[in-house]
Amino acid sequence: MSTTLATAVRHQPPPVIAEPVIEVRDVTKRYGKTVIHEHLDFDVRRGEIVALLGGSGSGKTTLVRQILGLESPTSGTIRVLGEEWARMDEETAKMLRTRSGMMFQQGALFSSLSVYDNIAQPFRELGKIPEDLIREFVMLKLEMVGLSCKHASKMPSALSGGMVKRVGIARAIALEPELLFLDEPTAGLDPKASDEFVDLIATLHRALGLTVVMVTHDLDTMVALSTRVAVLADRRVLVAAPVEEAVAVDHPFIREYFLGRRGRRALAALPPERRAKLPAVALDDATLALR
Repeated sequence: MSTTLATAVRHQPPPVIAEPVIEVRDVTKRYGKTVIHEHLDFDVRRGEIVALLGGSGSGKTTLVRQILGLESPTSGTIRVLGEEWARMDEETAKMLRTRSGMMFQQGALFSSLSVYDNIAQPFRELGKIPEDLIREFVMLKLEMVGLSCKHASKMPSALSGGMVKRVGIARAIALEPELLFLDEPTAGLDPKASDEFVDLIATLHRALGLTVVMVTHDLDTMVALSTRVAVLADRRVLVAAPVEEAVAVDHPFIREYFLGRRGRRALAALPPERRAKLPAVALDDATLALR
């Protein structure tokens, strides 16, 4: 991570949580006879970091794709930054997409392009930006994610997994979006690299005032970053609340996910004032989890 950026925002408060910027209302999504979502409601407010959780096939990625306008719901409405995808013209949709950034799982870099060209791609798609200005932007984004400019000429195959993800973040924030979507941001990283990447996301969240939606199975990442968790089960968002409140919901998936040994160990890392709000069943192994 950029030490300068991390130091600059260390004592800066996180973004103020404000008005809804994503509003999903009564959404049903079907593929043929298969129903993925049914009368699903979901909100994200400006300044939040919301973790989307759910079992395999629960529709987490499908929901994100609909929010991004890459797929349309079978019924229901989705509004992003005040605009409804189904009602906007092509030009409005194009502009809206520049206000969102996406880091795909494993970085999803263009393997035939250098680090520099991967990050430059969003600027070039806009057109009419001089190459010397693009170069300044690219080097700034590399610095923001804690990578030296010397890596700009490297190909993705020459990078470590952690570096690929950092380049993926740099590309996602290239156009300084308001919304950042992360798909399994720490998957495949060792514990040290994972902790460093969590710190990077937290730093960028504060520095850029981002609203973040992340799909993750990593309990430690979820506890460390999220202001709320949204649990997808039974074709809907079962609960969307701070994790200390979500774990109190009596549902098989929540019991299995949060209240097993790994879940309790992760919950024990919550700040004391939040840990005190956990139900007693989540604290049974707290002393073990802290060892």
